[in-house]
Amino acid sequence: MDYVHFNPVKHGLVRRVIDWPHSTFHKLVKAGIYPPDWAGGVADALGYDD
Repeated sequence: MDYVHFNPVKHGLVRRVIDWPHSTFHKLVKAGIYPPDWAGGVADALGYDD
């Protein structure tokens, strides 16, 4: 699930996982499985500041 949710960020379509509107991530945030800021954004994932 982590891999699938992070793909839009990895491929430059959005800066944060939560910004991709077509993801099941939103449903899982509502269920309390993921926090809304899970995985941060591109800069966080690559290890540099925005």
